Amino acid sequence: MTTDAILVRRRLSTVVLGFFAVLPLLASFVEVQWGSHSLMAVVEGGCPLLIFGVLVAGLHLVTGTTGALHLGVAGFMALGAYTFAILASPVYPFQIPWGLALLGSGAMGALCGVLLGIPVLRLRGDYFAIVSLGFGEIVQDALRNMEPVTKGTVGINPIPGPVLLEELVGGEGALAWLGKGGWFYLLFAILSVIVGGVVAIERTSLGRSWAALRDDELAARCMGVMVSRAKVYAMILGSAVCGLAGGLWVSYLGASGEPGNYDVQVSVIVLCGLILGGMGNIWGAVVGVFIMVGFNSLVLTRITEFLTDSGWVSSGSVIASPLNWKYLIFGLSLVLLMRYRPEGLFPAHIRRTPERFLPDGSGNVAREEKELI
Repeated sequence: MTTDAILVRRRLSTVVLGFFAVLPLLASFVEVQWGSHSLMAVVEGGCPLLIFGVLVAGLHLVTGTTGALHLGVAGFMALGAYTFAILASPVYPFQIPWGLALLGSGAMGALCGVLLGIPVLRLRGDYFAIVSLGFGEIVQDALRNMEPVTKGTVGINPIPGPVLLEELVGGEGALAWLGKGGWFYLLFAILSVIVGGVVAIERTSLGRSWAALRDDELAARCMGVMVSRAKVYAMILGSAVCGLAGGLWVSYLGASGEPGNYDVQVSVIVLCGLILGGMGNIWGAVVGVFIMVGFNSLVLTRITEFLTDSGWVSSGSVIASPLNWKYLIFGLSLVLLMRYRPEGLFPAHIRRTPERFLPDGSGNVAREEKELI
């Protein structure tokens, strides 16, 4: 990557971060209305996107770094969600503080990541994908059948949010004018910390071991990389982040919902976002899942509502409603992406060895060899 490209990427990142920072403030002070929608509705719709950004960061730690095809992130999200609900909901006797319950959801995800990761260390490719997919289905069915604990298909509610945030933005709080913008800033801060932590880990020896595994596991093993340990660490960290996303999800919604909400479709959409953004690039993964989930929950929904309100599409029309065409659009987009840009929109930056260190380059090493000859 050239110096100009690095500068452009940094400036673009600064612009995007600045936009997210001022968006809730603009929604609070500037009245922007189109039809029945407003700028605050965009802020409210952006909160789930930030939670899915946390979820795709967990998937990136497994699939994006090591190359293992993981189809069970919805299962870890469900475990974190129900763990948070049981620890924080007034229905249960625990009722621990919000922050500790969130850490508990991450710890549950990490524990289950160890239990899943150790037995499947030797599995690769499709075999690991099948095992992770089966794990997600087992979690979903187990939560549905453990009705005395999980309330079955009814779900757990109410689930409280952070007390400090509710005091500031709720009722007569000092920041009541911010509304859902308080949640937006909280989720944005958590996502920023997690992404920053992932970037820092990728620059360590563990991150370089993951990159070697993603490129060629056999070559990495021959070069002395502790493959088993690297895989287990990836599963632990990735599962913990996915569990954390589940805790944030139920806390934001105020209810756990039924276990069927954490099905394989969630895993597939997040995986598609990871592929769309770029394998091995955490920033691309977050942008990719923003595009996938945002297009599904915001763009298509708003287009359908606009066409229905305008009278161009009837509410009972199945074929004419754009919302019913989403899977066709997703599939066609992925086919075109794999055909014309298989590395994703924002491919991972490959750190190349400087030319002076290459034996056949034009640096000192090559000159010294020529002098010896």
